[in-house]
Amino acid sequence: MATLTTERREIGTLIGSDKVEGTNVYRSNGDNIGSIERIMIDKLSGKVAYAVMSFGGFLGIGHDHYPVPWSLLTYNTKLGGYEVNISDDQLRGAPGYTRDDDWDWEDRKRAQQVYDYYRVPPYWM
Repeated sequence: MATLTTERREIGTLIGSDKVEGTNVYRSNGDNIGSIERIMIDKLSGKVAYAVMSFGGFLGIGHDHYPVPWSLLTYNTKLGGYEVNISDDQLRGAPGYTRDDDWDWEDRKRAQQVYDYYRVPPYWM
């Protein structure tokens, strides 16, 4: 029985983080705009803070990373992925980083900039 439980990574409305990673992200019209590279979870509160999304590039080369507030994503069963309505222009101006950059996840000012940019309340409020 214990083996079955650990192998089931998607049960009802719960999903294992390893199944979220790599999931495609779409706009409401069905356009695929990227994928979730990882999720960032606050260790103390347990709240999901961000979906780090990969956009652009070809075969994983040259893509950029964008921390997007988790609250903006909705799972769409018809699309089989997460839905978010971020235009290409919004994305180009969004706070993000490249593979060669460092992102200071503990910088609360930078985190506030991300949430301000998307005009949603921060996860810590």
